[in-house]
Parts: sequence; structure tokens; C-alpha cells
Amino acid sequence: MQDTLPFLSKNNPFPPSLSSLHHHKHHDFPSLSRPRNLHFPTFSSKTITIPLPPKPPKIPEIPSISPPPSSHSDFQEKMLYLDSIGLDFFSLIQHHPPIITTSLNDLKSTVDFLTSFNFSTLELRRILSMCPEILTTNPTSLLPIFTFLFREARVNGSDLKKVINRRPRLLTCNVETQLRPTLYFLQNIGISEVKKHTSLLSCSVENKLIPRIEYFQKMGFSYRQTISMFRRFPQLFNYSVKENYEPKLNYFVVEMGRDLKELKEFPQYLSFSLENRIKPRHQCCIEKGVCFPLPVLLRTSEVEFRNRLEVCCNSSLPFKGSPLWCTKNCDIE
Repeated sequence: MQDTLPFLSKNNPFPPSLSSLHHHKHHDFPSLSRPRNLHFPTFSSKTITIPLPPKPPKIPEIPSISPPPSSHSDFQEKMLYLDSIGLDFFSLIQHHPPIITTSLNDLKSTVDFLTSFNFSTLELRRILSMCPEILTTNPTSLLPIFTFLFREARVNGSDLKKVINRRPRLLTCNVETQLRPTLYFLQNIGISEVKKHTSLLSCSVENKLIPRIEYFQKMGFSYRQTISMFRRFPQLFNYSVKENYEPKLNYFVVEMGRDLKELKEFPQYLSFSLENRIKPRHQCCIEKGVCFPLPVLLRTSEVEFRNRLEVCCNSSLPFKGSPLWCTKNCDIE
């Protein structure tokens, strides 16, 4: 946009700074005589328009920077507080960084809430070390979990601490989206006393429980047989397909030459250590030419197994009614 300068006109072609000089002769002002080779601009009678410089761009305002959520003193206070109950602050934030931004008051509220259920300092240390996410869980979110365990899972009050100590991750689960759907699933397949298997409540039905059922069906078991195995031994849901099922079932079929039907009667086979119990005892039986039923092979203590092995050397497979068939009062790994 161009503007006309008002002090330049036909009657007064000189700027104000030169107008007074126009009425005096040069000899009156020798210091202002025109030097050689210096050309002064000439002005016409026409109006002169001079473009104005463009407006400078508007500088955006710098947003104010909010202070960090936790000052240095708060950081130290949290570190000292957690250290006072035996927790390594740096180890906790390594596994669960949100602890850094959680206020000291919130941390204390959560610990005080758990203490109100008579958890000892040693128990709190173990629970929070195993699952640091609990520290950033508000007590208002923890209360529905305890209520669910009491009223819906039917956990006895005297067993509550044992349940949490066994599976601290329960305290980070949502009742509506995880705990209750898992409870209904377990009840629907015939596991009535879920309170004895509360560690399963933190498992995902879609990502963990159903895939394990499907794996046994792929192995050749019918759906009814599979459900019967999980109903008899719900701990099967806790085992990994890759690290437990596959190597143990492969050894069972290929090396031991057993029929999968035996697993239908004794799914606990998958709970024993492959290297420390299954392989050594199977090798002993091969050397002695003895074939024991799975419960006798795995459930009996080491001393009892050796005694039975010596007595039954070169004997045939005992019947279920035989005293050699032992399913009770035996050590389990």
C-alpha cells in the first residue's frame, strides 16, 4: 500500500528540512555551497508517492513453560519415603516410570490403603516390587477389586492376603473389563470354586485361556476332553504353550512313547519339571525295564520312587487297583 506524503506539493516542492534554505543565497552559507560532482535531486511539480515499508511480521508469543510436575525436593522426599518401606526408588521407576510424576501424597494414600488390610511391611515390599504399577493406582480404583474378590469370587477374608501375595497383579486389573469376564468364563467351563484359582482372574480370556484350549484340540483331544482336563487341573491355563506344552508333549509322545489318553487322566504331568523330574525318572525306568503309570512315575517322592523301582524291577504295568498305583500323599514339584 502506498501513501502520499503531504508536505510535498506543487506550491512547496521542498521538504521542510530544505524549505528554509531555498530562500537564502548560497554565499550566505558558504559551508553549504554545493560541492563538485554532487547532484541534488530535482523535484517535479507532480505529487510524489513513496511506498511505505511492509509491516514486520507478527512475532508469535512464546507459550509459557509449566514447571516440572515434581520438584527436586519432591523427588527426594519420594525416594526417602519409598526407601523407608524397603523399596528401591530407581528400580521401581525403571520398571514403571509413571511413579516419577505421581505425587508423594498419592503414593502414601495407596500404601496406607494396603496397610489398612493388615499387609505387613515385608508383604508390601514384596507386592510392590513385583508389581510397581500398584503404586500409581488410586485407592478409589483398588476398593472395587477387593469388593469383587469378596462378593463375586467368594474369597474368604482370611485368605485375602494370601490371594494378593500370590498374584499382586490382580490389584491392577479392571473389574468390568477383565476380572468379571474371566470369572464368568471359568464358571461356564465348570470351574465352580474359582476362589481356589484366583491367579487365573488376571488372565485374558481371548489372549490366554482360549488359545490354550484350542492348542489341546489341535493335539487331537475333543473339546469335551479338553474342558475336562482343564476342569480337573485349572493350573494348565498358567503354562506357556511354547515353553511348557510343546517340549513336554513332544517328549511324552516321541521319547516316552506314551498314549495321549494318559494325559486325559493325569494332566498334572505338565506341571512337573522336564529336566529335573520327567527325564531322569523315565531314564531310570528304561534302564530297569519298568513302566510306571504317570502318577507313580512323577508324584511319588524320590525315596519312594527308588524303592518302588527296585521292588517292581522287570514287572509289568500295574493296574489302578494295585498298591503300586499311587495318586495321594505324594510330593509334587
